[in-house]
Amino acid sequence: MADKKPGLLTGLDILSVVLLLVVTGMVFFYAPLEAVMGAVQKVFYFHVATGWVGMVGFLLALAAGIAYLRTKDMKWDIAGVAGVEIGMVFMLINIITGSIWARPIWNTWWTWDPRLTTATIMELVYAAYLMLRQGLEEPEKRARFGAVYAIIGFISVPLTFLSIRIFRTIHPVVIGGGDPGAEGSFSMTPKMLQTFMFSLVVFSVLAVDLIWHRIRLGKLGEKVEALKMELES
Repeated sequence: MADKKPGLLTGLDILSVVLLLVVTGMVFFYAPLEAVMGAVQKVFYFHVATGWVGMVGFLLALAAGIAYLRTKDMKWDIAGVAGVEIGMVFMLINIITGSIWARPIWNTWWTWDPRLTTATIMELVYAAYLMLRQGLEEPEKRARFGAVYAIIGFISVPLTFLSIRIFRTIHPVVIGGGDPGAEGSFSMTPKMLQTFMFSLVVFSVLAVDLIWHRIRLGKLGEKVEALKMELES
């Protein structure tokens, strides 16, 4: 069967679960407690990793949008939607875990800090992308508008990433310097760094797995839509 689940994808499913269990064990039993923040700092390993793969998902949507406009191949539209949807899920986790981390450190669940504000705007930009698609019934028109929107909307991604390097902010810069006095900043020990880098790899593998599943679902949806249009004609 053409739609039979590939064995490689099944293997990737298993690998993703195993890696998640391993990284969770490393976070709670291998990485040491941070001297000032204590146990709440362990949210950091999930917070940064989900933000990373969320932005990678939006980057996929950008690349897929460009590819669709050049080729008019619907497979790129499906890939773009997959990137946006999976990216939004991970960015929502990033925002939620950031609030959990912020509560004991900043003494508030939310503050309109530049990083938090731009991250929220970015999430809303891509939520609007999905709403735009819902309002367009003709597949080619939907794909074309979606591709253009994904390209323009990507401006919000580097703005979010660079916000803590451009503006005055209380959000720490973990990689690439920044203000060492920012609230919540800390220095990583070797075990912390190892756990952090491994968490980036694990969530990247998980993202590939979920995007692959979403692309397969999109292809099935395309077949259903084609059959529906054939019956209506």
